[in-house]
Amino acid sequence: MPGGVSSPVRAFKSVGGQPIVFDHVKGAYVWDVDGNQYIDYVGTWGPAICGHAHPEVIAALQAALEKGTSFGAPCALENVLAEMVIAAVPSIEMVRFVNSGTEACMAVLRLIRAFTKREKVIKFEGCYHGHADMFLVKAGSGVATLGLPDSPGVPKSVTSNTLTAPYNDLEAVKALFEENPEEIAGVILEPVVGNAGFITPDAGFLEGLRELTQEYGALLVFDEVMTGFRIAYGGAQEKFGITPDLTTLGKIIGGGLPVGAYGGRRDIMSMVAPAGPMYQAGTLSGNPLAMTAGIKTLELLQKPGTYEYLDKITKQLADGLLAIAKETDNEACGGQISAMFGMFFCPGPVHNYEDAKKADTNKFGRFHRGMLERGIYLAPSQFEAGFTSCAHTEADIEKTLQAARDVMSSL
Repeated sequence: MPGGVSSPVRAFKSVGGQPIVFDHVKGAYVWDVDGNQYIDYVGTWGPAICGHAHPEVIAALQAALEKGTSFGAPCALENVLAEMVIAAVPSIEMVRFVNSGTEACMAVLRLIRAFTKREKVIKFEGCYHGHADMFLVKAGSGVATLGLPDSPGVPKSVTSNTLTAPYNDLEAVKALFEENPEEIAGVILEPVVGNAGFITPDAGFLEGLRELTQEYGALLVFDEVMTGFRIAYGGAQEKFGITPDLTTLGKIIGGGLPVGAYGGRRDIMSMVAPAGPMYQAGTLSGNPLAMTAGIKTLELLQKPGTYEYLDKITKQLADGLLAIAKETDNEACGGQISAMFGMFFCPGPVHNYEDAKKADTNKFGRFHRGMLERGIYLAPSQFEAGFTSCAHTEADIEKTLQAARDVMSSL
């Protein structure tokens, strides 16, 4: 396997040392093949919001397994999860299931071009929308972590219609629209950035994008693969009160199994085959196992007090980390929204990817290794957000902060 892994950031290349090879997971904890236990703040990169291997999810999956792993045909469970997604996410009136966030973003890009009959799209520097060719322009996640340029193998002809702007810079977006009148199909963004580190939208930024896209006849797409059902049950669009035209989802809606989805206004989604002429398909799309795990996970998230608890423990963690950094004379900034958090080793504030790149990645690497030695598993990159779950306890947070105090005192 290239680099010994199936996805780049797992290789620990940016933080040093050897990657942890997992054996099993449960609740807020992971165990490696040597039997070491860690408090986990990666949560399989977001899906494990109820905790790893939740007993109700496992029981539902075991029952579903008896009926078969894949049908390649309509499955009643698709309708159940579709109705749950539509009820929760303000922008979604129709939804199509796929198998990954990358697939969802590829399809939604094709859809906005088909609907508007325009070819150009605006994305933001440091935002990651999967590894499809047209999105690997100033991308985040592993591309940012490894310091890679726009990926070799991506033809210029494919990315020539991908325009970029700094996140939180409305004037730059306005200038792109003015330079390309009636050519831009839409704007796609992470409403809260998690793939260049944790970066929140400035006041008025999302509202401004909504106004600009409407003014120029373009579509607004929220990539909520990470934020969907995490920072609020209805995602960032519920949290901030901004309704995009289309939304991509993943991670949590599959309960830890491979999944993705895209959805939005009925008139736009009616373009998708077989209802309309825009083709997109997938053999394992809507498979019964992913649908089952997603349904049960969303049911668990609807329990009263869930998001209040997630916000409470995550705030305790994020505020604690920043306070310890200050106590130990380490320049740091960051924060949290609900069950998503991040910290940069720089004075801040961080408004965009250029600001994020000023962070001390060498210091983060030393911090990461020190935390790992003390049984705390953080994302192995300065440019990835962290995640908490319903399974994390206040004792877990206190243990994490004590470890952070020990490590930061020695940085």
